[in-house]
Amino acid sequence: MLNTHKDIVDYCEENKIDIGQMVLESEMKNTKKTEEQIKEKLKVVLDVFDKSAHDTLEKSYSTRFKMIDGFAKKFMDYKKTGKSIVGDFLIEAMAMAFSTSECNAAMGKIAAAPTAGSSGIMPAAMTSARKRYNFDDETMIKGLLTSIGIGQIIGKYATFAGAEGGCQAECGSASAMAASAITAMLGGTPDQALQAASISLINVMGLVCDPIAGLVEYPCTFRNASGVMNSFISADMALAGIKSIVPFEETVQAMASVGHLLDESLRETGLGGIAGTKTGQSIRREFLGEK
Repeated sequence: MLNTHKDIVDYCEENKIDIGQMVLESEMKNTKKTEEQIKEKLKVVLDVFDKSAHDTLEKSYSTRFKMIDGFAKKFMDYKKTGKSIVGDFLIEAMAMAFSTSECNAAMGKIAAAPTAGSSGIMPAAMTSARKRYNFDDETMIKGLLTSIGIGQIIGKYATFAGAEGGCQAECGSASAMAASAITAMLGGTPDQALQAASISLINVMGLVCDPIAGLVEYPCTFRNASGVMNSFISADMALAGIKSIVPFEETVQAMASVGHLLDESLRETGLGGIAGTKTGQSIRREFLGEK
């Protein structure tokens, strides 16, 4: 797998393929599996995406601290009022992100793409796009393969762990992966897919990881919803021809550098940020059985 923006674009142009096909060929070579075998596995992931994205659109779970219960259903009910500022499509997409977050909190089945804390972004982005554009399986697989390529670059130069790089490494990475997938699915070039990924990371550079009581619930679920929005606007910018002057791999390296500069209280310890508030610390003490 190539690891720089320029090398990937040059390779794709020279071989007249897209990033998804490049990743597929690399996976076939490395795993010794056939194209059909790899695609069947990806269909399983897409099925999990779809189910978790729809899991709580019409029902609610009851978790111990009830920090995020029912957000997906509330948003879908709000959609029916016709009063949405951002429109029905984006309301439903964010509801799908909430749904996967709630499914995760209730110990349901999710696909951590790339992490549990950011698991609502990819399912919501891809599932809502499929519904809107009626994408077939091949187009969905193309998008997922493209996102895998973006994830491989992030994994090489940075991290997906909130404990190491903050939420920028989790929800930021998921947004970048989703943005590249949507761009590719809508016919964007390899360069545009990488531009979308870069813009997504830039939008959330420095985002801290501050889950209350260390639980991957609050404020994580809001960042999943906004992460979907980030992926869509970044894809739109790239498809419009807007470019990031900093190549994707350099943006990822910058994210890694910023993550190392974050105080440990802002890296998934449940001590700083929102988790460090009076309310956040009260819930933490209750969770730890200290009162």
